[in-house]
Amino acid sequence: MTRRTVISGGGTGIGKAAARRFAADGDSVVIVGRRPAILEAAAAEINTALGADRVTTAAADLTEPDQVHALAEQITAGGPVDVLVNNAGTFFERTPDTLSGIAAWYIDTYRTNLITAVLLTEALLPHLIRPGGRIVSVSSIAALRGPGPYGASKAALHGWSLGLARHLAPQGITVNVIAPGFVPATEVWDDMLTPEVEAARVAGIPLGRPGTPDEVAAGIVHLAAPDAGWTTGQILQINGGDLLGRG
Repeated sequence: MTRRTVISGGGTGIGKAAARRFAADGDSVVIVGRRPAILEAAAAEINTALGADRVTTAAADLTEPDQVHALAEQITAGGPVDVLVNNAGTFFERTPDTLSGIAAWYIDTYRTNLITAVLLTEALLPHLIRPGGRIVSVSSIAALRGPGPYGASKAALHGWSLGLARHLAPQGITVNVIAPGFVPATEVWDDMLTPEVEAARVAGIPLGRPGTPDEVAAGIVHLAAPDAGWTTGQILQINGGDLLGRG
């Protein structure tokens, strides 16, 4: 039976790789983001490669409650949702020197990395299938070892997800988190990656190389699989051994 999968931040990087994998498995996939042109290009690329129109798009700013409400109505008009992947998020590189600047930095980071997941999940939750629904949120190795507002916001995503897992378990819905390590082929690194930065990051990875969006997407698809129904409230690290045995 065809499942319906919703992926936020689905136009690039890990979200796009996950959309490709779910669609290849036969799912009907809705990729969500703020930029229609990016979403439409990703959907066209995947659909052309598969020879089937399995990926559609829905644009919204997930930090805005009214837009999320309208988005949920649009998505659920097509039926219930089987899988929700909360992948939207980014890193803000700032060096504020005032308290108001620090406050804005933290607020923007939490809105982008936590509130997007909370609002989209709450909006779609009444329409998630029971039993068998799957929620997977994409975090970061930064949640487990810092630093700054990015690590703090991703750690908050962990705490929220674990509480949600316990709450939804009696309904047969699983909630899990993926915490990737260094994956440079994502927009998070667009303005920060230099050969020196990449070399320094790779030097600390026992497997000796960065990860790829597709390797992280494989973990997402695993946690969202129909036969992953006894895995919930877990944080799956995918980091080449950069951080061992901690979740």
